[in-house]
Amino acid sequence: MSSISALNVKKHGLLLLGILMIATTLRVTFTGAAPLLEMIRESFSLTTAQTGVLTTLPLLAFAIVSPLAAGIARRFGIERCLFAALLIICAGITLRSMGNTALLYIGTAVIGCGIAIGNVLLPGLIKRDFPGQVARLTGAYSLTMGVAAAIGSMMVVPLSQQGYGWPGALMALMIFPVVALLVWLPQLSNHSISTLSNSNALHSRGIWTSALAWQVTLFLGINSLIYYVVIGWLPSILISHGYSEVQAGSLHGLMQLATAAPGLFIGMILSRLKDHRGIAIVMALLCGVSAVGLLMVPSLASVWVVIFGFGSGATMILGLTFIGLRANSAHQAAALSGMAQCMGYLLAAFGPPLMGKVHDLSGQWSLPLLGCAILACVMAVFGGFAGRDAEISPARPTHSS
Repeated sequence: MSSISALNVKKHGLLLLGILMIATTLRVTFTGAAPLLEMIRESFSLTTAQTGVLTTLPLLAFAIVSPLAAGIARRFGIERCLFAALLIICAGITLRSMGNTALLYIGTAVIGCGIAIGNVLLPGLIKRDFPGQVARLTGAYSLTMGVAAAIGSMMVVPLSQQGYGWPGALMALMIFPVVALLVWLPQLSNHSISTLSNSNALHSRGIWTSALAWQVTLFLGINSLIYYVVIGWLPSILISHGYSEVQAGSLHGLMQLATAAPGLFIGMILSRLKDHRGIAIVMALLCGVSAVGLLMVPSLASVWVVIFGFGSGATMILGLTFIGLRANSAHQAAALSGMAQCMGYLLAAFGPPLMGKVHDLSGQWSLPLLGCAILACVMAVFGGFAGRDAEISPARPTHSS
């Protein structure tokens, strides 16, 4: 009995380690390019709006692939799909780093497809294998994601300036998915096909017609919109205020590190609360405060990026946790995750190029920052609804009690 128990502990420990290693790839391989956007823009003589497409392409990939991920996992197994996602990310990094304009865009889109699969399936996997620890493990993998992203943002500019150029710096991000692939290999023997549920259509219909599902979706989606505008353009905003590229990259990394900080304790707090409305509203408003701060007092950028990172990171953890807590099954969690990320990232995809265009027309970043502050207030409203202690009802009564 004790040997079986020890085996189960080891098995769950390896699974948890694998989840955390996959989490390291789901942000850094995308956001790690942001500190290099000015170099890339100058290298290919791109406009600000054209450069913003590099932020938009992964978001569009998220929107397109996210609704498909749960169904693919039901056919091939979550473990195999996550392994395939890591291989796709590696392929995208290689294409993006070839120094060719077309491959730069294609590789960026490919990376987005791999990240989308991981983004959707991890919440469902946690709901399935760790149903009593959804909030804590969501906080843990969000923390891991933020720390990896911070490391990536801080390392790419120095690498590019040491003879590797921006292509070499982007290729260096390959280390994250390669390590995750090696750690995840033992899980391929657990290709649990159809373990999420066998009622895909039923749960999906219930999701798309649920007011609570839409409130969770818009809370998470507006956060994504604000986050990707700031994550994409923060270095350019800081450079326009006189910061050097190295300073901008370091502050970009500091912000990502701040997004990881809530993962240390938000999960534990949420697991002790039934009603999450208050914390959702406050964290959303922090994003608005920081946007106004960057607009009004850019000299205190280090303060504002920490506040923004903390608020946005906490909001993301809340949104991901809501996916698990508001769903009444593992498959419904995956379906809600797909819906939230499809609609949220579709909404977010328009943010970076639109704000880039506004900057091109106005010659300043005031309007984009003001827009982010207003959106943060709207996000707070949806957080008030999504944070209620409630579950999404199924489309019709299930066959089991």
